[in-house]
Amino acid sequence: MSTITIDPREASTAEVYALLSGAVAPRPIAFASTTNAGGDVNLSPFSFFNLFSSNPPILIFSPLSRIRDNSSKHTLENVLETREVVINIANHAIVEQMSLASTEYDRGINEFIKSGLTPEASVLVKPPRVQEAPVAIECKVNDVVKLGTEGGAGNLVICEVLLMHIHENVLDQGGSIDPYKLDAVARMGGNYYLRANGDCIFELPKPIRNKGIGIDQLPDHIRQSNTLTGNNLARLGNTERMPSEAEAEAFRADPLVSYILNKYKATPAQLRQELELLGKKLLEDNQVEQAWKVLLLAGSV
Repeated sequence: MSTITIDPREASTAEVYALLSGAVAPRPIAFASTTNAGGDVNLSPFSFFNLFSSNPPILIFSPLSRIRDNSSKHTLENVLETREVVINIANHAIVEQMSLASTEYDRGINEFIKSGLTPEASVLVKPPRVQEAPVAIECKVNDVVKLGTEGGAGNLVICEVLLMHIHENVLDQGGSIDPYKLDAVARMGGNYYLRANGDCIFELPKPIRNKGIGIDQLPDHIRQSNTLTGNNLARLGNTERMPSEAEAEAFRADPLVSYILNKYKATPAQLRQELELLGKKLLEDNQVEQAWKVLLLAGSV
């Protein structure tokens, strides 16, 4: 596998931006509404954004100075003047309107009007929130940290959460945000976005809930399998214990396992491969205990 190496000191800023924004992805989007000291409203999305603390609750987004002329974005000018912002979370239903709001309109032009989105009065800050956004977060700006002096330099806008407004229709029965109902969007490189829904959403058991045995403790025939991927091995390594030999042997009675054992009993190499393929399928269906038993049986072929 060939690799290219990029030294940011030797590449152009535009090239570095394109490669980094393509590689560091997907990125959540802060759809930021702000006002200047005179009350003019601005609305613009920023994908250099994330959650950095829960106590105190802190969000940070970073408007870059423009690469072409090192000028500042209106959002940055506004937060420096007023120290307030509403970070709206956009979803797929408004993604094109959000993109339209990123147009570099002249100062004083209201992107709410241009994008057709509805401003709704905030409670504790002056900038309005986006009524259509499933989540809107009122913030005060604690600090702005300038990261450089040339075009393309970031400016970390450190925001402390004052209030959150959440549409009830994106909550599950337990009061948590349901990712399928949220239907969030994220930024990739170039003109690409990600819709966080459907098959894009998947669950993984968190290692903090148990102390997995690790890939290094897997039996050699499993660890060296040409069928199983690194992800498959990690799922096995995240379990606390392997099934016993007796438990694996008892699984021979499973109808599908029994069928494979009988069908391929005359061809041991193919039998092992079929068992490994079944184990892989079970892992991908999150049936880890059954996958373990099948894969242990494969080792006895």
